[in-house]
Amino acid sequence: MMSTEKLPYLLIVEDDRALQKQMRWAFDQYEALTADDRESALQLVRRYQPPVVTMDLGLPPDADAVSEGFKLLEQILTQAPDTKVIVLTGQNDRANALRAIALGAYDFFAKPFEVEMLGLTIERAYRLYELQKENERLQAMQQPDVLSGLITRDPALLRVCRTIERVAVTDATVLLLGESGTGKELLARGVHESSPRRRERFVAINCAAIPDSLLESELFGYEKGAFTGAAKTTLGKIETANNGTLMLDEIGDLPHALQAKLLRFLQERVIERIGGRQEIPVNVRIVCATHQNLQGLISEGRFREDLYYRLAEIVVTIPPLRDRLGDASLLAHAFVRRFAAENNRGGMTLREDALRAIEAHAWPGNVRELENCIKRAVIMAEGNQITAEDIGRLGGLQAEETVLDLRVARDDAERRVIIAALARADGNVVKAAEMLGVSRPTLYDMMHRFGLK
Repeated sequence: MMSTEKLPYLLIVEDDRALQKQMRWAFDQYEALTADDRESALQLVRRYQPPVVTMDLGLPPDADAVSEGFKLLEQILTQAPDTKVIVLTGQNDRANALRAIALGAYDFFAKPFEVEMLGLTIERAYRLYELQKENERLQAMQQPDVLSGLITRDPALLRVCRTIERVAVTDATVLLLGESGTGKELLARGVHESSPRRRERFVAINCAAIPDSLLESELFGYEKGAFTGAAKTTLGKIETANNGTLMLDEIGDLPHALQAKLLRFLQERVIERIGGRQEIPVNVRIVCATHQNLQGLISEGRFREDLYYRLAEIVVTIPPLRDRLGDASLLAHAFVRRFAAENNRGGMTLREDALRAIEAHAWPGNVRELENCIKRAVIMAEGNQITAEDIGRLGGLQAEETVLDLRVARDDAERRVIIAALARADGNVVKAAEMLGVSRPTLYDMMHRFGLK
């Protein structure tokens, strides 16, 4: 049965029709496109985006000169900068070949060329092209479009990101649940930045950080003379965020008396400043966050059930760092680069023993704890390599329940090792393959099997 797999494109730019035909026959493992002048070559580049191009510098209208060939080379690399261009030159044309390399050509061959050697060079060019595209894809995975500050390869957190993207375009109230340090404010900002309200203000208030006696005035504002010291009318956080997004962090700590007032605002979308009698309409999107178990607080009578259901239109649970396979290493690499640049420490890296220590620790303080740990290590490290000693004495993870299905256990182990290797290699597939002791194509196959592509 014939394979239906589409062959990769190879563009051959050659005005010698006999040589053109020979190259098509020699490189039949590719879908060969042919052009014999600059304009037709550019049309094919625009239409098919071929990963690799072979081209003669001598093209019509003056095949004895190289001006047309160099013009084509520049245009190809402008339109498709990732395309690998292999330049074919005359035997005594080394100067032009070097000029082509300087302009961005991948390689050059002198005519007449050995088909096998040119074939190997074309194959290497394809591999490099594929590697670059794969790295771009991995970077896109690590940095979701609307959450550019979030670095992850974890499937659960990536699903959270996709959920954020979908709900952001609505006005639904979002409740973010997660341990301290998991990135709740970052996700809240992601909701705002991905919404139609992104040009308006994002206002955040921590309900646990403000004394109960002041929290009401912080939220709702007050009129001049409402109480001693109220020298002027002051807008509250809700009113300040009008037409934008208000984040109520640690909503589980909101005093019971204020819960009723917040509920009324959510129902009526109007507020009254302290000391005022005028109802003020406010159009604001609400995003809440807490590390507490709100259902437990409801059963204890400490949180209103009707308020919960008003806030919980969309509930998003953020996994802790210990459950995000490979993310600790990925984040550690990113933090090292950031803090090394901020502290003028040059090209600092994490040594293998440091990475092992990072991967073994449970990180109860989540990303915030890891960030502080790496910042301290960057500042205190004596050399350009951060060691386990620089990281500090870190405890290990609790043992997981043993899986008795060998196939499931083997697949899970392979997936975990691959994710960990990719994280430790900072997303570099070639390095990860070397760590794992497999070829790059084998690693690609395994990544595809486990849905890691």
